[in-house]
Amino acid sequence: MSNIPHYQPIKSSVSTQQGAVLIVVLLFLVLIILVGAIAVKQSTTNLRLATSDQINTLLLQSADNANQNMEQGVNGSSDADVYTDMLSRTGPFGHFILDTNSAEHEYVFCFRPRGRFFDINKTTINTGNGGNILGNEAGYCNPSTPADYVSDRNASMTQVNISLTAPSANNELFSNYTIGQDSSEISSQAFMFDLNTTAILPAYSGKTDAAKDCFKKTSRVGTVANAKDAIGGCMIEESVPSTVLYEVANVENLSLRENCVDFGKGKGVVCTLPTS
Repeated sequence: MSNIPHYQPIKSSVSTQQGAVLIVVLLFLVLIILVGAIAVKQSTTNLRLATSDQINTLLLQSADNANQNMEQGVNGSSDADVYTDMLSRTGPFGHFILDTNSAEHEYVFCFRPRGRFFDINKTTINTGNGGNILGNEAGYCNPSTPADYVSDRNASMTQVNISLTAPSANNELFSNYTIGQDSSEISSQAFMFDLNTTAILPAYSGKTDAAKDCFKKTSRVGTVANAKDAIGGCMIEESVPSTVLYEVANVENLSLRENCVDFGKGKGVVCTLPTS
């Protein structure tokens, strides 16, 4: 009889090993999914930031382009048609210069740089009480009108609102006169204007007619009790991507400007100050 002990081999559970492997694989899958989700979210955020930056740049360029064209039109040759139109009685600057009752008015036109950027026959002059004395709604930009867009791509459009700068105690004394000129002459007076240029992307607006209705609002923020009753506030309220560029422009007759010396004792009428 043998005394050699008999050992039974230990049998491992195949099902237990397979279950452990499955758990590890699932953990790796969860980690991969989490990393992928974070990467997609980060990419989406970066894309939105890049798109937002591109939109803001496009809108700022569109608004600034309108102001540059107006500046060049007024400072350019007086023989040019656009100069004559802008300084005429029904022009964006001439209206305020030649009409003494225009202090509460607001001049509106849609910037169309593909032709002549300013069409004197497509303008609107609003009064302080909400009515208008010229053009009815001809000056407002309309997203449904292809010609009102800045380019053939029909991406952005720009509307210009012009009004006289309201008097302020902070303004320099006699800043509304050209130095050395007779104060009774229109050509001797200097005028300060508020230029509110609104550029939008209608395709990104929430409602079809939201931008169209907002363009009919005033740009004179100080005359409304609620910000949404002005163009910029209305565009924000209606979720229309927009940029309102505000500038103050001084318009004066530089061709006659000459500083007097010795209290007006210079030669000629140009350098003679009023006696009273």
